[in-house]
Amino acid sequence: MCLICGWIYDESAGAPDHGIAPGTAWADVPMNWTCPECGARKEDFEMVQI
Repeated sequence: MCLICGWIYDESAGAPDHGIAPGTAWADVPMNWTCPECGARKEDFEMVQI
């Protein structure tokens, strides 16, 4: 989950509109990827239980 805006990355859905294919594990998301909602960096995300 993005700590800035609350957007949640779902590994099963990915972020295809932002270059991340469905099924991409969070660990495999590039470090230079940014939140599609607010532009926060990957380091501004925190793992949450859903």
